[in-house]
Amino acid sequence: MESGGFQFEQEFIGSLRCIPMAVRLKLDTCGVKLKLNHWNQFTQAERQTLVALACDTPVSILAYRQHLQALVTHYNGQPAKEIDVVAHPPWLDNAIPESVKQQAMAHQLDIAPGAWQGLTPAQRFALIKLSRPSHENRNFVPAMAEFGLVDSV
Repeated sequence: MESGGFQFEQEFIGSLRCIPMAVRLKLDTCGVKLKLNHWNQFTQAERQTLVALACDTPVSILAYRQHLQALVTHYNGQPAKEIDVVAHPPWLDNAIPESVKQQAMAHQLDIAPGAWQGLTPAQRFALIKLSRPSHENRNFVPAMAEFGLVDSV
Protein backbone atom coordinates (compact mmCIF):
# COMPACT_ATOMS: atom_id res chain seq x y z
CA MET A 1 0.00 0.00 0.00
CA GLU A 2 1.79 3.09 -1.18
CA SER A 3 0.92 6.70 -0.33
CA GLY A 4 -1.94 5.46 1.83
CA GLY A 5 -3.69 3.51 -0.88
CA PHE A 6 -3.76 0.32 -2.85
CA GLN A 7 -3.50 0.26 -6.63
CA PHE A 8 -7.17 -0.77 -6.93
CA GLU A 9 -8.09 2.51 -5.15
CA GLN A 10 -6.23 4.76 -7.58
CA GLU A 11 -9.35 6.23 -9.20
CA PHE A 12 -10.15 8.11 -5.98
CA ILE A 13 -7.04 7.99 -3.79
CA GLY A 14 -5.60 11.28 -5.11
CA SER A 15 -8.75 13.21 -4.26
CA LEU A 16 -9.50 11.13 -1.16
CA ARG A 17 -13.20 11.45 -2.03
CA CYS A 18 -13.78 7.99 -0.54
CA ILE A 19 -12.40 6.60 2.69
CA PRO A 20 -9.33 4.57 1.69
CA MET A 21 -8.69 1.10 3.06
CA ALA A 22 -5.74 2.42 5.07
CA VAL A 23 -8.12 4.67 7.03
CA ARG A 24 -10.86 2.03 7.21
CA LEU A 25 -8.38 -0.32 8.86
CA LYS A 26 -7.52 2.40 11.39
CA LEU A 27 -11.23 3.01 12.06
CA ASP A 28 -11.76 -0.66 12.90
CA THR A 29 -8.59 -0.60 15.00
CA CYS A 30 -9.57 2.45 17.04
CA GLY A 31 -13.30 1.70 17.22
CA VAL A 32 -14.86 4.64 15.38
CA LYS A 33 -17.74 4.38 12.88
CA LEU A 34 -16.90 7.18 10.45
CA LYS A 35 -19.55 7.92 7.85
CA LEU A 36 -18.72 9.07 4.35
CA ASN A 37 -20.51 12.37 4.98
CA HIS A 38 -18.17 12.95 7.96
CA TRP A 39 -15.17 12.18 5.78
CA ASN A 40 -16.39 14.58 3.11
CA GLN A 41 -16.63 17.41 5.65
CA PHE A 42 -12.91 17.20 6.34
CA THR A 43 -10.43 19.29 4.40
CA GLN A 44 -7.98 17.57 2.06
CA ALA A 45 -5.20 18.22 4.59
CA GLU A 46 -7.27 16.68 7.40
CA ARG A 47 -7.99 13.61 5.29
CA GLN A 48 -4.32 13.27 4.39
CA THR A 49 -3.40 13.50 8.07
CA LEU A 50 -5.82 10.67 8.87
CA VAL A 51 -4.15 8.57 6.16
CA ALA A 52 -0.67 9.33 7.49
CA LEU A 53 -1.19 9.10 11.26
CA ALA A 54 -0.07 5.90 12.97
CA CYS A 55 -2.71 3.69 14.57
CA ASP A 56 -0.86 0.54 15.54
CA THR A 57 0.15 0.76 19.20
CA PRO A 58 -2.06 1.36 22.25
CA VAL A 59 -0.81 4.97 22.49
CA SER A 60 -1.17 5.74 18.77
CA ILE A 61 -4.60 4.06 18.62
CA LEU A 62 -5.86 6.27 21.45
CA ALA A 63 -4.30 9.38 19.86
CA TYR A 64 -5.86 8.52 16.48
CA ARG A 65 -9.32 8.03 18.00
CA GLN A 66 -9.06 11.31 19.94
CA HIS A 67 -7.86 13.24 16.86
CA LEU A 68 -10.59 11.75 14.68
CA GLN A 69 -13.35 12.37 17.21
CA ALA A 70 -12.15 15.97 17.67
CA LEU A 71 -12.48 16.48 13.90
CA VAL A 72 -15.96 14.94 13.73
CA THR A 73 -17.08 16.96 16.76
CA HIS A 74 -15.67 20.15 15.22
CA TYR A 75 -17.84 19.70 12.11
CA ASN A 76 -20.92 18.07 13.66
CA GLY A 77 -21.09 19.21 17.26
CA GLN A 78 -20.84 15.61 18.48
CA PRO A 79 -18.44 12.70 18.04
CA ALA A 80 -18.96 9.79 15.67
CA LYS A 81 -20.50 6.57 16.93
CA GLU A 82 -18.00 4.20 18.49
CA ILE A 83 -17.88 0.50 17.64
CA ASP A 84 -16.49 -2.48 19.48
CA VAL A 85 -12.88 -3.31 18.72
CA VAL A 86 -12.36 -7.01 18.12
CA ALA A 87 -9.58 -8.40 20.31
CA HIS A 88 -8.30 -10.69 17.56
CA PRO A 89 -9.56 -9.36 14.22
CA PRO A 90 -9.87 -11.79 11.28
CA TRP A 91 -7.18 -10.01 9.26
CA LEU A 92 -4.64 -11.10 11.88
CA ASP A 93 -5.77 -14.72 11.66
CA ASN A 94 -4.04 -17.25 9.41
CA ALA A 95 -7.37 -18.84 8.49
CA ILE A 96 -9.08 -17.49 5.39
CA PRO A 97 -12.46 -16.00 6.39
CA GLU A 98 -15.49 -17.71 4.86
CA SER A 99 -16.66 -14.47 3.21
CA VAL A 100 -13.35 -14.18 1.34
CA LYS A 101 -13.48 -17.83 0.25
CA GLN A 102 -17.05 -17.38 -1.02
CA GLN A 103 -16.25 -14.17 -2.88
CA ALA A 104 -13.25 -15.83 -4.52
CA MET A 105 -15.37 -18.85 -5.50
CA ALA A 106 -18.00 -16.52 -7.00
CA HIS A 107 -15.25 -15.38 -9.40
CA GLN A 108 -13.97 -18.96 -9.97
CA LEU A 109 -10.84 -18.14 -7.95
CA ASP A 110 -9.13 -19.92 -5.11
CA ILE A 111 -6.85 -18.65 -2.36
CA ALA A 112 -4.33 -21.13 -1.03
CA PRO A 113 -3.85 -20.98 2.76
CA GLY A 114 -0.15 -20.28 2.24
CA ALA A 115 -0.95 -17.37 -0.06
CA TRP A 116 -3.31 -15.90 2.56
CA GLN A 117 -0.61 -16.26 5.22
CA GLY A 118 1.79 -14.38 2.95
CA LEU A 119 -0.45 -11.31 2.79
CA THR A 120 0.02 -8.30 5.04
CA PRO A 121 -2.70 -7.54 7.59
CA ALA A 122 -3.70 -4.50 5.46
CA GLN A 123 -4.10 -6.71 2.37
CA ARG A 124 -6.14 -9.25 4.33
CA PHE A 125 -8.29 -6.43 5.74
CA ALA A 126 -8.95 -5.13 2.22
CA LEU A 127 -10.05 -8.53 0.94
CA ILE A 128 -12.31 -9.04 3.95
CA LYS A 129 -13.93 -5.63 3.43
CA LEU A 130 -14.26 -6.22 -0.32
CA SER A 131 -15.94 -9.58 0.25
CA ARG A 132 -18.73 -8.32 2.50
CA PRO A 133 -22.23 -8.53 1.01
CA SER A 134 -22.92 -4.90 1.95
CA HIS A 135 -19.85 -3.66 0.04
CA GLU A 136 -19.47 -2.93 -3.64
CA ASN A 137 -17.32 -5.88 -4.67
CA ARG A 138 -16.00 -4.72 -8.04
CA ASN A 139 -12.51 -4.20 -6.60
CA PHE A 140 -12.24 -7.72 -5.15
CA VAL A 141 -10.66 -9.30 -8.25
CA PRO A 142 -8.35 -6.31 -8.93
CA ALA A 143 -7.23 -6.51 -5.29
CA MET A 144 -6.60 -10.26 -5.63
CA ALA A 145 -4.46 -9.54 -8.69
CA GLU A 146 -2.62 -6.68 -6.99
CA PHE A 147 -1.78 -8.92 -4.05
CA GLY A 148 -0.40 -11.62 -6.36
CA LEU A 149 -3.20 -14.11 -5.74
CA VAL A 150 -4.33 -14.28 -9.38
CA ASP A 151 -2.96 -13.27 -12.74
CA SER A 152 -3.55 -9.65 -13.73
CA VAL A 153 -7.08 -8.73 -14.71
